[in-house]
Amino acid sequence: MFIATLVLEKALMEPVVALVLCLSCLLLLSLWKQNYGRGKLPPGPRPLPLIGNILQINIKEINKSLCKLSEIYGPVFTLYLGWKPTVVLYGYEAVKEALIDHGEEFSGRGSFPVVDKSSNGFGIVFSNGKAWKEVRRFSLMTLRNFGMGKRSIEDRVQEEARCLVEELRKTNESPCDPTFILCCAPCNVICSIVFQTRYDYTDQSLLNLMAKLNENITIASTPWIQLCHAFPILIDILPGSHKKILKNLEFLNKYALEKIKEHQESLDINNPRDYIDCYLIKMEQEKHNAQSEFTIENLTVTVTDLFGAGTETTSTTLRYGLLLLMKYPEVTAKIQEEIDRVVGRHRSPCMQDRSSMPYTDATVHEIQRYIDLLPTSLPHATIKDIQFRNYVIPKGTNIIASLSSVLRNNKEFPNPDRFDPGHFLDKSGNFRKSDYFMPFSTGKRICVGEGLARMELFLFLTTILQKFSLKSLVEPKDIDITPLESGLASVPRRYQLCFVPI
Repeated sequence: MFIATLVLEKALMEPVVALVLCLSCLLLLSLWKQNYGRGKLPPGPRPLPLIGNILQINIKEINKSLCKLSEIYGPVFTLYLGWKPTVVLYGYEAVKEALIDHGEEFSGRGSFPVVDKSSNGFGIVFSNGKAWKEVRRFSLMTLRNFGMGKRSIEDRVQEEARCLVEELRKTNESPCDPTFILCCAPCNVICSIVFQTRYDYTDQSLLNLMAKLNENITIASTPWIQLCHAFPILIDILPGSHKKILKNLEFLNKYALEKIKEHQESLDINNPRDYIDCYLIKMEQEKHNAQSEFTIENLTVTVTDLFGAGTETTSTTLRYGLLLLMKYPEVTAKIQEEIDRVVGRHRSPCMQDRSSMPYTDATVHEIQRYIDLLPTSLPHATIKDIQFRNYVIPKGTNIIASLSSVLRNNKEFPNPDRFDPGHFLDKSGNFRKSDYFMPFSTGKRICVGEGLARMELFLFLTTILQKFSLKSLVEPKDIDITPLESGLASVPRRYQLCFVPI
């Protein structure tokens, strides 16, 4: 009797399951049809239901796929990554027209599903609307007041550069992987601004934070995460490295919250010490405003955003930069000659030196151009329906701005696939500015920490090259400078080198 009952239940369940699956497919197909053809979207390859154009893109080499599609469909085209449309901007003119000339309309932050689950719309990087505008404005003002772009922050960077040199001396010319040492320097700078803390380079707390950040940017640049962004349902139903990203973000948010609680206990509203203090004072000023965007939840994610963005991108650029300088020792030699002539050996390089060091300045720019750190930037979104180049792009459409197509423009930068500081020098050897230099993106969503990052890259690199020769463990011709991953970011391969005191 029991067995008969089970058989009957199974027989009844199978049609129910089949019906649910059919209804689900019909619903998804209906949603896809609603999206496909909304507005008058730019042209693009015809998508398949539900999966869109994912089979027509090499998610391991998205840049190459976008380049090929732009040759067919032009500088503005539509892709369906999953069942939602994404408009791609390819080339300087399209990127400038959208993000600068129509900056407000394209100022939204597009969907970034893995991080969205952690940030919940808070913070400064992945937020939108009023919350984003108010926190970004406050952050820019506060960072500026704490010296960002001014002499006081330059003093902090110079001091950290000296600490970095001392740490490199401790390697005693032995082969070392510079990943975490180069992470510690920019991390200490941003930590001193955000929560007035500087760590010793062997501090376990610092090493734990560095490990989480480094792991996240590496995982976020893998093909699997690109697939998760196209099909967000995978994040919830399948195991995978995306779970590690979420776990690491939880760790970082918890750490930020601990620092915030420490600041709450010792806050002096008449004597703010750092970014967190200023934010807590702002919260107190708006405590009677029920619509205030300044909350503990928002502060927690904002601190994590500043910490992550102020550390990993700069340290990755430094690490990639040293790899390129070993690959091209003739470039390193010219920089060191310029350092000897302008700065000498006995004082710290400063930002005032940059105008007298065009070759060094050009090399720092060329490192950023060549490594193409964020090939497609972070996704933008339209904040309202907009008519753009005879197309109608609906509100909320994801926008990919190909920074690669700008940084590797072959008219602005002849032989763009070649590392050459001459790309930023005129015929007389003077530094040449370029509107095509967009490693920090452009428009309303340009990186908040651009000024700080530029300062750190110049001062850290010149200070290292003032004190050390870079000795590779292999011949320059054998150094592999292709990125390990190039999804969200272009992540260099791990390597070792020797820092030989001069």
